[in-house]
Amino acid sequence: MLQALTSGAQPATKISAGSQSLFLKCDGSLWAMGDNLEGQLGDGTYSNTNQPEQIVTNGVTAIAAGGMHSLFLKSDGSLWAMGWDYYGQLGDGTFNTTNRPEQIVNSNVMAIAAGGFFSLFLKKDGSLWAMGYNNHGQLGEGTSDNGTYKTNRPEQIVFSNVTAIAAGAYHSLFLKNDSSLWGMGESTFGQLGSAGGSSPGQIVSSNVTAIAAGVVHSLFLKSDGSLWAMGDNQFGELGDGTHNLMTNQPEQIVASNVTAISAGSYHSLFLKSDGSLWAIGDNEFGQLGDGTFNTTNRPEQVVSSNVTAIAAGGYYSLFLKNDGSLWGMGTNFFGQLGDGTFNKTNRPEQIVAGTPGFNQICCQLMGCTNMQLSFVGIANANYALDRSSSLSPPDWIPQATNPAGSFGALLFTNPPDATTNNFWRIRSVP
Repeated sequence: MLQALTSGAQPATKISAGSQSLFLKCDGSLWAMGDNLEGQLGDGTYSNTNQPEQIVTNGVTAIAAGGMHSLFLKSDGSLWAMGWDYYGQLGDGTFNTTNRPEQIVNSNVMAIAAGGFFSLFLKKDGSLWAMGYNNHGQLGEGTSDNGTYKTNRPEQIVFSNVTAIAAGAYHSLFLKNDSSLWGMGESTFGQLGSAGGSSPGQIVSSNVTAIAAGVVHSLFLKSDGSLWAMGDNQFGELGDGTHNLMTNQPEQIVASNVTAISAGSYHSLFLKSDGSLWAIGDNEFGQLGDGTFNTTNRPEQVVSSNVTAIAAGGYYSLFLKNDGSLWGMGTNFFGQLGDGTFNKTNRPEQIVAGTPGFNQICCQLMGCTNMQLSFVGIANANYALDRSSSLSPPDWIPQATNPAGSFGALLFTNPPDATTNNFWRIRSVP
């Protein structure tokens, strides 16, 4: 029964890591901990915290932690921001820092990415928008002006067909609906492959399914589950077995079965289809979670199973398990691990407890008669919703919802009723 999914403790469902940590709970609430020097936690103060604190009570669907600023989306498609705004990265038309969330765009936003001192977002029509610092052309609007250019209003960069975005320190990546990979901004270390500059350039022509941008390196997945990397490699973060300083050509790191990726300051994380967590690169603060402080240039398994989401931040890492529990390792200088201390750790430690039996499906009332189901699915699959008034036998009836892929959300009307329409299921569709 769908109603039962909201009872008891609320597990974590999404995570994002910068120098501050953000996570969502199953009820759509936004929580934060860590660095708050510029108000990026959005709690109305400028004080760091080493304990998770609730920032928004409900309705949040996506989060992005950048360089001293944070972004989030609400269920109505509105974009909100808080934190440092010296370069206009909040996009509110000013250069004024704020320690409270403020609405930037009121509707139709579907994806967000927070970079070093700039922000990207996608609208539902597939258009790409950007604001903030543009010293290396990372906004992709054709100028860089020797590092002086910045914009404090969202500007449209690509008009259509963009499906995914990622923001690094000074470079940007995006995918188009033909599975091609594009980038703009700094490529001093080869993080954009052979592309680079102040206008979008194509890096890979097809078959790319996921992207991640670190400080000066980039990762991507192909449709065959292979992991590829390019850019800085001084800490072995590319995972190719060398410490060559850099490469501007994508190189294959893992041949198959990779399902998710995340790029941190100088380390990389990825998940395999068996739910195992793997890590490579800088480990000065224990961010790889392998029990040492030794850098590695080869992928090593850190957790053997049950991991569902990852986030690589500035010298620390977060991950979720399939019971909705939140775990972290690495530096904790600002309290970003949320464990009540400021002590680093080189072993994963649990930050938020999970819920026994949590099946990775959450329900959230959206007002009026609308209900949202958030779920974790299988990569590259699409999902639909059915309802039934009985299970003896079931009479599954397809429901009208928005299109949703894995790690998505289905929004529908006619929420569960204790006397009718009592059973619901999410199923994969072609």
